[in-house]
Amino acid sequence: MPRGSRGPMTEYGRGAGSEPWHPEDPLYGDQGWGAQQAASGQAPYGDQQAHQQYAQQQPQHPQYQQQHPQQAQHQQHPQDPYAQQNQQQAQQQYGGQPQQGYPQEQYVQQAQYNAGWDTGQQAAMPYAGQQPDGYTGYGAETQDYYGTPEAYPPPQPPNQRRTVPEQAPEWTPEEPEAEPEPEKETHPFFTDGADSDADEDEPRSSRRGKGGKGKGKKKGKSGRACLVLVVVFSLGVGGAGYFGYQFWQKKFGTAPDYVGTGSTPIQVEIPQGAGGYEIGGILAKAGVVKSQGAFVSAQNDNPKGKTIQAGVYTLNKGMSAANAVAAMLNPTSRSNFIIPEGKRNAWVYEQIDKRLELKPGTTKDVAKAQAKNLGLPDWANDNKEIQDPLEGFLYPASYPVAKGAKPEDILRKMVSRANSEYSKVDLKGMSVKLGLKSPLQVITVASLVQAEGKYKHDFDKVARVVYNRLKPGNTETYGLLDFDSTVNYAKAESTLDTGAVKNLRDFHHPYNTYYIHGLPPGPIGNPGDSALHSALNPTPGPWYYFVSVTEDETLFAVTNEEQNQNRKKYEQGKSGQ
Repeated sequence: MPRGSRGPMTEYGRGAGSEPWHPEDPLYGDQGWGAQQAASGQAPYGDQQAHQQYAQQQPQHPQYQQQHPQQAQHQQHPQDPYAQQNQQQAQQQYGGQPQQGYPQEQYVQQAQYNAGWDTGQQAAMPYAGQQPDGYTGYGAETQDYYGTPEAYPPPQPPNQRRTVPEQAPEWTPEEPEAEPEPEKETHPFFTDGADSDADEDEPRSSRRGKGGKGKGKKKGKSGRACLVLVVVFSLGVGGAGYFGYQFWQKKFGTAPDYVGTGSTPIQVEIPQGAGGYEIGGILAKAGVVKSQGAFVSAQNDNPKGKTIQAGVYTLNKGMSAANAVAAMLNPTSRSNFIIPEGKRNAWVYEQIDKRLELKPGTTKDVAKAQAKNLGLPDWANDNKEIQDPLEGFLYPASYPVAKGAKPEDILRKMVSRANSEYSKVDLKGMSVKLGLKSPLQVITVASLVQAEGKYKHDFDKVARVVYNRLKPGNTETYGLLDFDSTVNYAKAESTLDTGAVKNLRDFHHPYNTYYIHGLPPGPIGNPGDSALHSALNPTPGPWYYFVSVTEDETLFAVTNEEQNQNRKKYEQGKSGQ
């Protein structure tokens, strides 16, 4: 091979021949670079295998090993067949010893240079200034052929030339460390969870050797994820817009409404405590108004719309919301059943029969048969002589009684209302404080106050008269109440002319207070709030008698003589009318 040309080189820096360069070779005497070395007392270049083996036994420069760890590994590969064969030949030719005078570091430098030349990477600068002790070959003045750009590797013998291309080295030159890439999205929505986990477990070089297949796969999945995201976002925006429009129409848009006053009459019951939305829903379900929203809007527009009360209203189907509100504010459309204060149960039963168009006496019979099932408290039936267990428990109030209702249902509502009102005060505790035997007697006193006291401003003093007459030691009435109201209750009458006192005392009836001492067995009517309050809080005073002279004046007396004088005033006023 002519000088100046490059032949194939192995990882050890020379051709991969099986035999050393023999002197009989025609090119043995070539005065090339190897001959110059021989002239200087060094071994010819052709025996580089032996020197290479020798160099392998010497420590490599730590900095060079750190920069090229894989290259150093190739230089000291223990299993290379060419290295083992060349080593044996060198030992046979040189007697198993390296040539004297051959600088050790030079072989190291040559091995380093040759290894770097074979990989196509520039070799490291040899450290010529760091010669070992006893160096006898190269001097400081000797030219360093590897330090010049014109240096070429020596020619190889013909019998050692390789015709088969050498395999690529097992390692690749290190690339400059790339700047850290920005952190990629690792959310499972954008990437495949399995691929991401596999890539994390593989080394960086393994991932780089995939040829970008993984990246292409992730890119495709990211595209599909973006498409899904766009679709979901579009659906979300569209759905939100639709439901938002529906909400706006329901809350702020014009609600559907009828026009006019309607035609077919219908009764609608509004429960106690119902608000605008509940009322509107009831009317819309009954067909009175077209929508709940229309009624609520009309109620808000009417200054008195919030004053609509519970009850039964006679309205028309197909009314405009404004007309429905106006009709409910008109008392004539309200068909509630109202129990006035002080009314007896007999009156209530008769009115329910008329309202429900039932046979007279129907509600009274139901009350007698169903008394225990209508919700009365335990202490309501503490006396066997009670004429009507429901007396005093059909609380005076307004009740919705629509056509088709059952009498027991209406009575149950009235008893429930009474229990609610009576539970607001401590009837048991107050009965003991007032010297009464039971809570039922408190209601009985209240019914007497309601019946005897003609005007509410007199209730407190009338209640005091009751308690004073009940005192066992009083010498004015001796425990007798002497109330005409009890006689009327016993006789189911309502008159001021009950007859002479002597005749009344001969009327033997448990409710006749001219005959019995103390309170009657039970209430004689249904007292209201004012009468109950006065029964619980009587005004202190010594009065035993009273008489109403006019609507605005009631005269109270302590003694019977004073009472007779007041009675004359009452008779004079009555005769003067």
